Amino acid sequence: MRIRVIYFGMLKDVIGRQMDTVELKDGATLAELFAECMALAPKVKDFQDAIALSVNAEFAQMSKVLFDGDEVAVLPPVSGGTQSAASAAGGGCATRCAIVREPLQQQQIMDEIKQSEDGAVSIFDGIVRDNTRGRKTLYLEYEAYEEMALRQMEKLAADAIADFKVRDVRIVHRLGRLEIGETSVFIVVASAHRAAAMDASRWLIDTLKKTVPIWKKEYFAGGAIWADGEPFPEDVRPTVQTNNRQ
Repeated sequence: MRIRVIYFGMLKDVIGRQMDTVELKDGATLAELFAECMALAPKVKDFQDAIALSVNAEFAQMSKVLFDGDEVAVLPPVSGGTQSAASAAGGGCATRCAIVREPLQQQQIMDEIKQSEDGAVSIFDGIVRDNTRGRKTLYLEYEAYEEMALRQMEKLAADAIADFKVRDVRIVHRLGRLEIGETSVFIVVASAHRAAAMDASRWLIDTLKKTVPIWKKEYFAGGAIWADGEPFPEDVRPTVQTNNRQ
């Protein structure tokens, strides 16, 4: 059977390509595929303790059995952590979340979510700052595994509504080139009470930075680097076996 493998973020740059096609025997597992990936792209080993894997845009563990035509993504840590400059956008759609490439319309999003029963709307507006680690930032570029990112964002929105008892949520993230001062991610939480709205908003951005497959590249006068990310949470990070192939 034939499996399509996609690399994202800094992995794409380190390996020198974004895609491989791997031939495996029927009934092979994700662990067997990953061993083949490390043979085709040995530098993947440098990331093995921090990556996550997905099958058809869903997080997966090494024991998962693959089928012909599956799409497997090798996901480096997303652009989260305390150094991150994420931002949001959205609105104007039947779903709660969106990924866009044009500037965000924050006021429109807030106007669309507010209802008469709401006592509070909490907003996180992530903006591109002009410096990182003491260096002047020229601009940023965001990329995503879009299908999976939207699924994860929708799940976060639903979990926030259920767990924090808020009424509604909007999450919008922008991709492509962003200039200094532009919004990259915009999160709005509507609730009867301000405490729930504020708690849900903080949880949403903190969790998004750790689990949603969106990556940020920072451009400076002297070059560009991928933003540091935290390892994926243990419940989605696979246990990598490296002794299958030397």
